Amino acid sequence: MSSEEFEKLQEIYKTLYDELRLLPDRLHNCQGEEKKRLVRCFDERHGEAEEVLQGMEQELVGAPSTYRNAMSAKVRLYRRDLGKLQREMKSNGLSSSTRPAEGAHGIYSAQNEHSTQLQSQRALLLQGHEHLNNATQSIERSHRIAAETDQIGVDIIEELGEQREQLDRTRDRLVNTGENLSRSRKILRSMSRKLMTNKLLLSVIIVLELAILGAVVYLKFFRK
Repeated sequence: MSSEEFEKLQEIYKTLYDELRLLPDRLHNCQGEEKKRLVRCFDERHGEAEEVLQGMEQELVGAPSTYRNAMSAKVRLYRRDLGKLQREMKSNGLSSSTRPAEGAHGIYSAQNEHSTQLQSQRALLLQGHEHLNNATQSIERSHRIAAETDQIGVDIIEELGEQREQLDRTRDRLVNTGENLSRSRKILRSMSRKLMTNKLLLSVIIVLELAILGAVVYLKFFRK
């Protein structure tokens, strides 16, 4: 949507153009002073319409890029219609000056040339402003991409840090498990040694019991 100021200027231009559009037909039926008065009125209204179009072009500079093309197309159409009316006036030999038709033709030719130069300058200005806006938008997109890339890098670093902490905890658990296994092996070796010692003592006790039993039998039955 165009700005409110652009819409106001557009309404003013339409009013001026409606007045200008009626003047060529009215001039066919006029002579003398009345004809000069209508020509002066045309020149005044034409100048006002030019100023309104200049104001509309100034509004294009600050308009959003989404709507600038449509607004610029309207201004070009209005300038074309205004130029058509001006050529129609020139073809009828009408001018606000009291000079002959040749003088009027020279004035309108100069005005057309000046208007063409102004339009070219405005077109270059609008084109340069559009390029500047495109470059600005491209820079903003680059900044957003860079910011997103930085955020992704930060997230990856944080994730790697968490994974490192998990690996450290896993390593600590493995170290603790190794230590527990070492203690378990020591305990098992100690229990094995105790078991062997107990077996040896049990064997010695059994041998002693058998010796005592043999001595008792011998003393009781064989020795007299």
